[in-house]
Amino acid sequence: MTMTEIVQRGLFFEEFELGAKYQHRPGRTATEADNVLFTTLTMNTQALHLDAAFAETQEPFRERLVNSMWTLATMVGSSVAQLTQGTLVAQLGLGDIRFVHPLFVGDTLYTESTIREKRLSGSRPGNGICVIEHTGRNQDGVIVATARRTVLVLCAPQPGAPGDG
Repeated sequence: MTMTEIVQRGLFFEEFELGAKYQHRPGRTATEADNVLFTTLTMNTQALHLDAAFAETQEPFRERLVNSMWTLATMVGSSVAQLTQGTLVAQLGLGDIRFVHPLFVGDTLYTESTIREKRLSGSRPGNGICVIEHTGRNQDGVIVATARRTVLVLCAPQPGAPGDG
């Protein structure tokens, strides 16, 4: 009996479908350790992330906020296995980033990605450019952040081409 091998990978350019929405699961619950470690690793001294006594005195939330850059990085990271694992050539840019609602320690971040644009690269044969809109929601379905990411991805190998296996 021959065993089929399946390798997890992202999508080749041709597999990205305009308007398709990908629900990335599982979600990621933000922990105290995530917030403090990410904030200190990135040399962000914002007391709203690190100092509980200070944050409790600040309106309107009266508690520490999860670092918004952790939220953005986690949104992008949660999409990798489904969209770009092994097919990404380069991340070309991030734009239109918005943090519309705070994320707090204990909240769970769920991300969905929608393919907004795609075109073949004019300067890199065998590659395509895709614009992906990421939306992060908390466990209650409230949008916490959005971002548009432009990526350069591989086109599918052509039969008989080197590396076609």
